Amino acid sequence: MNGTEAAAAAAAADLAAHRAGVTVTELHGLDEMLAACQVLDRVWRPDPGNPLITPELLRVFAHSGSYVVGVHLDGRMVGFCLGFLATAGLHSHIAGVDDSVRGRNVGFAVKLHQRAWALARGITAVTWTFDPLISRNAYFNLAKLGAAPSEYLADFYGAMQDEVNAGTETDRLMVRWELIGRHAVGSAAGTPHIVTVDDAGAHAVVGLDAKPDGGPAVGRRDGDTVLVRIPTEIETLRRTDPPLAREWRYALREVLGGLMAEGHTVTGFTRDGWYVIDERQERQA
Repeated sequence: MNGTEAAAAAAAADLAAHRAGVTVTELHGLDEMLAACQVLDRVWRPDPGNPLITPELLRVFAHSGSYVVGVHLDGRMVGFCLGFLATAGLHSHIAGVDDSVRGRNVGFAVKLHQRAWALARGITAVTWTFDPLISRNAYFNLAKLGAAPSEYLADFYGAMQDEVNAGTETDRLMVRWELIGRHAVGSAAGTPHIVTVDDAGAHAVVGLDAKPDGGPAVGRRDGDTVLVRIPTEIETLRRTDPPLAREWRYALREVLGGLMAEGHTVTGFTRDGWYVIDERQERQA
C-alpha cells in the first residue's frame, strides 16, 4: 500500500458521503456515545435489560484507537459503526442505520469511510460477520463491496434477545475485505463485483433451491460450480412462518456451510439471490 492508494480511498469515501447527503465522523465524547447507543437501540430493538453495548465501553474503544464513527444528517445522528483492532486488521463488529435514511447508500458511505480510515493507518483488511440468509446483506457485502466469505459460523452468537434476531439461530458468514484488492478498488470506483447464474457455465449444479411451496430443496454438490439459493425476504418469513424459516436456516447450514468446510470458495452473490461457489478458484488477492 502507498500514499496514493490511501488518498484515493479518502477521496472515494468523501464522494460517497456527499452523494448520500451525510457526514461520517469519529466519535469521542460520552454524549456522542449515548447517541450512538440510541441509534443501535432503534435499529436492533434489544431487551432494555440487555443492551448491545454501553456508552462507557464505546468511550474505551474510541480512546484506545478503535473505529467508532457516527453518521449525521442535518445535525442528527442517523447511523453508527464500531470496529476494533484484531489479528486480521480491523474487525467491524456492529453497525446500524435508521430506517429514515435507508435507500440513500448510507451503508456504502460508511464502509468506504471505514476503508479509508483503515488504509490511512496501514491496515489492509477488514473482517465482519453477517447473516447469510439475508439476501440484501449478502448482495451488499459480496457484490457491492467485493468482500469474500472466509468461514461459515453456525449459531455464532447463540440465542439473542433483540427483535431482529430473536427466535432464530445466529448462523453467520465471516467475510474478509481486502482493501487494496481488485474487488474493493473496483467497488470504491463504482464498479461492483457482479456475477450472474449464467456466468457459472454448463458444469454448474444446483445445491439448494426453492420448492414450489417455498421450502428449501437440497440438491447436488458435485459440480465444478455449485449454486445455492436463499429466500428473497427471510425476515418476513421469520414473522409469518417461523418453522419454514428454520428449515431454510438448517438447509443453508448443511449446503453452504458444508461446502465451505470442504474448502470450496464463495466467488460471488447474484442480484436474484444465488451464492456462487467454486472449488477451483483461489480467493482474491
